[in-house]
Amino acid sequence: MNFDRPSENPGSSAAPSINEETVAPSPTGWRELWSKEDWWAVWLGLGIVAAAIALFLGGSSLSWIAVAPAKWSDFSHLAGHFSENIWRYAAQFAFFVTVFSLIALAMRRNAGAFIPSFGFVYVLSAAALAAGNWSQAQRYNLEPPLLALVVGLIISNLIGVPRWLDEGFRVEFYIKLGIVLLGATLPFTLIIWAGPVAILQASMVSLVTFFVIFFVARKLGLNQRLAAVLGAGGAVCGVSASIAVAGAVRARKEDPPIAITLVVLWAIVLIFALPLVSRTLHLPTGVGGAWIGTSEFADAAGLAAAQSYGGLAGTEGITGTTEQALTSYTLIEVIGRDVWIGIWAFALALISVTKWEKSEVNARPKAGQIWERFPKFVLGFLLASILTTFVVHGHTLRDYNSAVKPSLIAPLTALRTWAFTFSFLSIGLTTRFRELASAGRKPFLAFTAGVVVNVILGYILSVKVFGHYWASLVTP
Repeated sequence: MNFDRPSENPGSSAAPSINEETVAPSPTGWRELWSKEDWWAVWLGLGIVAAAIALFLGGSSLSWIAVAPAKWSDFSHLAGHFSENIWRYAAQFAFFVTVFSLIALAMRRNAGAFIPSFGFVYVLSAAALAAGNWSQAQRYNLEPPLLALVVGLIISNLIGVPRWLDEGFRVEFYIKLGIVLLGATLPFTLIIWAGPVAILQASMVSLVTFFVIFFVARKLGLNQRLAAVLGAGGAVCGVSASIAVAGAVRARKEDPPIAITLVVLWAIVLIFALPLVSRTLHLPTGVGGAWIGTSEFADAAGLAAAQSYGGLAGTEGITGTTEQALTSYTLIEVIGRDVWIGIWAFALALISVTKWEKSEVNARPKAGQIWERFPKFVLGFLLASILTTFVVHGHTLRDYNSAVKPSLIAPLTALRTWAFTFSFLSIGLTTRFRELASAGRKPFLAFTAGVVVNVILGYILSVKVFGHYWASLVTP
C-alpha cells in the first residue's frame, strides 16, 4: 500500500484533468480471472479448502502443514516447539512463498523482489504469533494480529523499511485470502439466517455515511470526484472502494491515495477505540463484533479489532465467544458492506458521465460494471462456506467437536490466522505517519464527519436495533 504524494493541493476545487494521469482501468473479461488478486484469493483459498476436505474424507488432515505457535508460558517451551516442528515450518514457508510467487508472476508483479520481502513478512509474523500466544500476552488480550500491527508500525516509522521490500506487503491479497478461508469455518446456514440483517444494517450505514462525507466535502469546496472517492472510502471497505470508485468516475491519480490515507488513519484509531469502548460498555461479543463491522473502514483493521474484543469473552461480565465477535463482524463487513462496492461504482460512473462529463463523448457506463467492480473474494467466502457445510452436514455436535473440528476446521483456522497476520503486519509496515499528514485539512474534516456519523449510527443499529440478533448469534 504505497501512497503517492499529491501533486496538487488536495483541497482544490479545480476540475480534474481527464488524461493519462487518471486511474487506469482494471483488467476485464476473461483476463481478470488470472490477473486480479480478488480472483487469485478465491482460487487459492478454495484450493486450500478443497485439499483440506479431500484429506479429511480420506482419513487424514491438513494439520501437518498448518502449524502455528501454541500457547506457552516458559521460553523453553516455545523453543522446544520450534525445534520439534522446524521442518513443518520450513514446508509451510516453502508452500506460501511458492504459491504467492507464482501468483505474483501471473499478475505481472516482481516475483524476484517478492520472495525476500515475503521471507521478512513470514519471520515477523511467526514472531508475532508466538508473542501473542504467550500466557502474559493472553492475560492482557494482546492478540497476534494486534501485535503484528504494532510491530509493523514501529519498524516502519522508527526504524524504516527499504521501499523495495514493499512488494511483499500485499495487504489486500492476504486479507482476501483470509476471508475466503474464514468462509470455510462458517456454516452457510448461519449466513442465510443472519445475512439479511447484516445487509440491511450495512446498507443503512453505507448510504448515510456516503452522503454525509460527500456533501460535507462539497460544502468545503472539494471537487465532486474527490468527494465521491472519499465518500466511498468511508461507506464501504475503504481501500478497495476508493480504488474502484476512482476508476468509475475517472478521478485524478492523487485522489485515491488521499482517501486511502484517511482510511488507514481512522482504521488504526478505531482498532483500539472500538474494542475499548465495547469493553467499557460490557457489550456481548457478537454485538461488539457487529458494531466493529459496521464502523471500521478496512477489512484487516476490523478483523484485528473484532478478534481483540472477542478475546475478552468470559471476562469482566462480557458474554459470548471469540467466534461470535469474528462471525458477526464478517457477516456485516463481507456480506453486508463489501457488496456495495460494485453498486457505488456503477451508480457514480453513471452520474459522472451524465452529469459531470457532459462535454465529453466517452463510452457510457454499462451494467457489467457492477460485476467488474464486485469484490470477487465474497464469492470465494460463500463457496468455501457451502463446501464445508456439505461435509459437516449430518454430524452430531459431539462428532463435530471430536473429529471434524480438529481435523478439518482447526487447520483451516490456523492458515486463516497466518493470512490475517501477514495482512496486519503489512498494514503497519506500509503506514508512514509522515505521509499520512499529506492528505490535507479539508479531506480530513469531510472524512471525519463521516466517521462520527458512522460510529454513532453503527452503535445504534448494532446495540439498540439489532442487538438481540448479534447477541444470540450461533457459531460452530
